Amino acid sequence: MSRDDLTPEGFASGDFSSDDDYDGLDPAEMDEYSRAAQLVFQELSVRLGEGNPQPRLEPTRRVVELLGDVHCAYPIIHIAGTNGKTTTARLIESILRAYGLSTGVFTSPHLVSFNERILLNGVPVRDDVLVTNWLDVKPYVELVDAELESKGEPRLTFFEVMTILAYGTFADAPVDVAIVEAGLGGEWDSTNVADGAVAVFTPIALDHTDRLGKDLDAIARTKSGIIKPSSMVVSAAQNPVVRAVLEEAVDLTESTLTFVSTTDIPEVGNPVAVVSRAVAVGGQMVTIQGAAGRYEDIFLALYGDHQAENAALAIAAVEAFLGGASQALEQEVLAEACATVTSPGRLQLVASEPTVLVDAAHNPHGAQSLTRALSTYFTFDDVTIVLAIFEDKDAEGIIDALAQCATRFIVTSAPSERSRSARDLGFLVADKVGDDKVVVEPDPVVALAMARGYAANSDKGAVVVTGSITLVGLTVGLAEESQGWTL
Repeated sequence: MSRDDLTPEGFASGDFSSDDDYDGLDPAEMDEYSRAAQLVFQELSVRLGEGNPQPRLEPTRRVVELLGDVHCAYPIIHIAGTNGKTTTARLIESILRAYGLSTGVFTSPHLVSFNERILLNGVPVRDDVLVTNWLDVKPYVELVDAELESKGEPRLTFFEVMTILAYGTFADAPVDVAIVEAGLGGEWDSTNVADGAVAVFTPIALDHTDRLGKDLDAIARTKSGIIKPSSMVVSAAQNPVVRAVLEEAVDLTESTLTFVSTTDIPEVGNPVAVVSRAVAVGGQMVTIQGAAGRYEDIFLALYGDHQAENAALAIAAVEAFLGGASQALEQEVLAEACATVTSPGRLQLVASEPTVLVDAAHNPHGAQSLTRALSTYFTFDDVTIVLAIFEDKDAEGIIDALAQCATRFIVTSAPSERSRSARDLGFLVADKVGDDKVVVEPDPVVALAMARGYAANSDKGAVVVTGSITLVGLTVGLAEESQGWTL
């Protein structure tokens, strides 16, 4: 393969060889692949976006079957829910990798680079691997596109193609286990072409009501569709309506079900619980009762009570996967995994002097968890919230939750066509907290600079960027580029 093949013209022609040995690439070759990976993203981005999911499985299933059933080449732990999916996926992956397994993870959306959506052994897929696998699957995607268009149906969407690319990449690696996060819902989400050995449910709340249903019962029924016959199911504590739906689905599929307890004392039938937790430097110390064992004084490198609950859920999922929930995990292995886990964009410290935290909370449930964590794990005396929210989100609920911890809001726009205008959102925030606590700045880069100025004027000031994952991604990107920020 020559470098000329990696020019935009060469990429457009598809004139790549997938048989080359990509080990030991020099920096110049990796730069070429980086540009080619951007061309892949541009090519996929013209498809229907994630804001317009298609409630169907057959097109995705057709492609993965044409590829040789790549979705069946490894066992899968499938995760659905409203909040906490990505962190739970990363916790599960960290534990399994600490056990020596080769892992694949598929999550969405990404923060900075779309490679983040596909992890191999905890690391975003390399550009050369991504490009090579895309060229392998592209002819089959285009074949099914043509079939769909001949029937007057939309061609494969961005997320459907990303699912296919992830499953193909995992098969090619190969991985010992894949941890897969459903994109939206569950029953008709494209990831559901695969059968998960373990189905994991994070807390289910109202979100995407225009797509998933107007109430918790409807949303839970859609998400419960990832439960396959005779599978193992683990769930976070749920609203009684959601719990009843999951119990019904488990009965119908003759599966097993374990809930995380709502208290620090394991309940009958709910053996999993966070027994104790304490704030620690860089995270928290937790003791967790799993389904098969008790794990004392584990350091978890994540902030927030909700992260301890995600850890309990992840432990229960791994116990189910490795030993059918009958064999305890090794304390030392678990300790290593929890101490080294990361969850970018989830109450993540991205800068200091002053402190800048980002959190991907984009619904009231997530905003409430963020507010509780800020009051429990930090001692800030001045908090500037930089806020952007998408049009289809419950802005009032998010603002109500964040108002409990905010000294002021700087309202801006997110890098997305779906973003609510800063002006309209500013009026809404002002109605809730008063004009004197609101600044409207449509340019998010300027808004971040203003927020850092406010925080720098207080001994314990902080900036918290939230409300939109794309705004969080922009902030993380700026921090990584070290735009004068002290990290």
